[in-house]
Amino acid sequence: MEHDKNLRIDKWLWAVRIFKTRSQASEACKKGKILIDDIQVKPSRVVKIGEIVFVKRPPVTYKYKVLGLLGKRQSAKIIVDYVEDVTPEEEKVKLDMQRFTGFELRDRGIGRPTKRERRLIDDIKKKY
Repeated sequence: MEHDKNLRIDKWLWAVRIFKTRSQASEACKKGKILIDDIQVKPSRVVKIGEIVFVKRPPVTYKYKVLGLLGKRQSAKIIVDYVEDVTPEEEKVKLDMQRFTGFELRDRGIGRPTKRERRLIDDIKKKY
């Protein structure tokens, strides 16, 4: 187990398995989807123990508390010592609601949606 004093946020997000790859974690930081103290952070931002990290994955904003610094990816069983999920239940309910509202009702006999109709459907779903 590696205990770094200066650990980048993108590396920590990857090590505690919030993102599948480090490049995805870095890209999320660049797009402003990672916040610490309500401030968008760059991938090179140093993370400290005790900070609350907000991860925006619409429609849910996850909250994670930094319990320890981990620079290398470890077993999933060990991760609980380094990160705590403090996301409120209201946020998690939003995710369940989206799963249930994902069904569209189409009239019988009109066939599959065209490419244009599919894009319109996807745009409407993203708004909610």
